[in-house]
Amino acid sequence: MNNNNVKSRPQAQTGVYRSESIKDVADSLNLPHISDAVASALASDVEYRLHQVIEEAARFMRHGRRTIMTTSDIEQALRVLNIEPLYGHSSHNPPSFKRALPFPNAMAAGPVYFVEDEEIDFERVLREERITLPKGVSWTAHWLAVEGVQPLIPENPPAIPKEIAPDVKPTVLTNGVASAPVTAAAKKQEEQLQQQQQLVKQVLSRELQLYYTRLTGSLLPPTTDVAKRDAALASLRTDAGLQALLPYLIKWVGDGVVRGLKDGGPSEMDGKVLEVLVSVTSSLLANTTLFVEPYLHQMLPPILSTLLHSSLPPSHATQLRTLAAQILSRLLTEHSTTYPSLSPRIVKTLLLALISPGKSSGTRHGAIRGLAGIGKEAVRKGLIEGGGAKVVGGEYNDDDSLVAAVMDALRILRESSDMIDALDAMDPTDAKTIEDLKNLVGDYFASRIAQDAAWARTIIGAPTTTP
Repeated sequence: MNNNNVKSRPQAQTGVYRSESIKDVADSLNLPHISDAVASALASDVEYRLHQVIEEAARFMRHGRRTIMTTSDIEQALRVLNIEPLYGHSSHNPPSFKRALPFPNAMAAGPVYFVEDEEIDFERVLREERITLPKGVSWTAHWLAVEGVQPLIPENPPAIPKEIAPDVKPTVLTNGVASAPVTAAAKKQEEQLQQQQQLVKQVLSRELQLYYTRLTGSLLPPTTDVAKRDAALASLRTDAGLQALLPYLIKWVGDGVVRGLKDGGPSEMDGKVLEVLVSVTSSLLANTTLFVEPYLHQMLPPILSTLLHSSLPPSHATQLRTLAAQILSRLLTEHSTTYPSLSPRIVKTLLLALISPGKSSGTRHGAIRGLAGIGKEAVRKGLIEGGGAKVVGGEYNDDDSLVAAVMDALRILRESSDMIDALDAMDPTDAKTIEDLKNLVGDYFASRIAQDAAWARTIIGAPTTTP
C-alpha cells in the first residue's frame, strides 16, 4: 500500500522554466505528442543555457561599470558563447513589451506579454533623407616618424602652415625715420632660418638639444682636456638613442671639415680640428645602434676631402690620412655588400687622384693610403694595373714619404716568407720576371722589389717557385 502511495505521488516541479512552455513550443512546431520526461529534460537544459548566457552578460555589465543589464550585454554574451545573436534588439532602441488581454477560454493561463510592432509608412521613409552610417572603430598601423622626420599622411598632425607674405614689406616709421624695406631675398633667407629652427624644435627633444650643445662644446675648439674629449667620443661610440641626432652630427662634421680645409692652407689649429672631426666620424661608424646607411653619401665627402687634400698641416698630415683611410676601409667593409657599386666608385676616385696629371704630392699620398686601406684588390688595381706605381716612380722618386707609402701598399701583396732571395738577372726566368715587373711598376720600384723574388712573382702574378 505504501508502494502504491509512492507511485501515485505527483512529481515536484523544479526550476523556473516550466515543462508546459516546452509543450507549447512543441505544439507550435507540429509536435503534439511529447512525453512529460522529455519536456522536463528539455526545460532543464533550456534553464541551464539561460543561466549561462545571463552569467556571461553579467560579466560585461560589471566591466561596463553598470548595474542594469542591457540588450548589448546579452548580444556580447551570445557572441562569446558562439551563439547566433538575436537580431532586431539593440541598447539604442530597446523593445517595448505590451500586456495582452486575457483570453476568455483560458483565464488561468496567466498574463501574456508581446513586443508591439510599429507600423511603418513606406512613403514617409522613402521621402526622408538617407543617413550614412559612420565607419566602425578600427585600428591600423602607420609611421609616426621616419629617421626623425614626420611624414605628411592623414594619420599624423598637419604641418604648421606658413604665412604668405609679400615680397616687400611696407615702409615703417621708427622715431619718425623710415626704415629700409625688406627685400624678397632677405625675407626668403629669414623664412628658411625660421623653418630650420622650427624643424629642430619639432624633431629633437630638449634632452637631445642639450646633449648636442655639450658634446660639440667639449670637442671643439680643441683643448688640452684630453679626458673630456675622450669621454665625448666614447659616448658617440657606445650610447644608444642618438639616431635622431645623427644627421645633425654628420652635417656638423661636414661643415667643420669645409672650414678646416679653406683656401690659404690649414694651420696647426685646423689640423687639430680635423683630427677631432675625423675621430667623430669614426665613433659614429663604430656605434652599432646607429643606422648610418641613409647618410653614407653625406659621410663620404668629408672623409675623401681629408684623405685627398693637397696641403694638410705637416705635423698632422700622416695621422689624418691614415685615420681617414682606416675609416674608409671600415665603411666599405660594413656597407659594400648593401651597396655593391660603392667600392668600385671609391677605387675609381682614388685612382684618378693618383694618376691624373697635375695632382700634388699630398693628393697622391692620400690616394695611396686609401687604396692600401681598402685592401689587396684595390692596391693591385690602382698601383699595378692602373699604373700608379709607375707614375710615382717616374715623377716623385725624390719624395721619400710618397715612395714609402707606395712600398707599404705593395707589401700588402707580399706573402710571408722566412727566406728572401733576390732575382738573378743572369737567369732567363728571373730576367723575364724583372722585365715584366718593370712593365708593371716601372724601373724605380722594380729595382727595389727585385730583391725579393717571391714578392716580385706575386706582383706579376707568376707562380712562386721553391728551391
